Amino acid sequence: MAWLVGDYLLMPDHLHLFCAPRDPKFEIEQWIAYWKSEFRRHHGNPDWRFQSRGWHHRLRHDEDYSAKWHYVQENPVRAGLVNRAEDWPYKGRVHEIRW
Repeated sequence: MAWLVGDYLLMPDHLHLFCAPRDPKFEIEQWIAYWKSEFRRHHGNPDWRFQSRGWHHRLRHDEDYSAKWHYVQENPVRAGLVNRAEDWPYKGRVHEIRW
């Protein structure tokens, strides 16, 4: 396991993962390519398309994890899928990541 997923939020057309490297020799681009490959292999629906590459943002020392996570949790509200972020059922935490 090269990367650990902490918090995640699944939207109808994209996925947010807050993650951290477990092994620094594996760059995030490699991990994203691996994840996409495994998903295609297991689900095999030719109509499902991924972006050509993932978009990622590295949290800097002066950035607040909880503020970024709050912003991500508001995605379903901004999309009109729920009235309150806490009502969105497709989110959770896989690993506790210490910052």
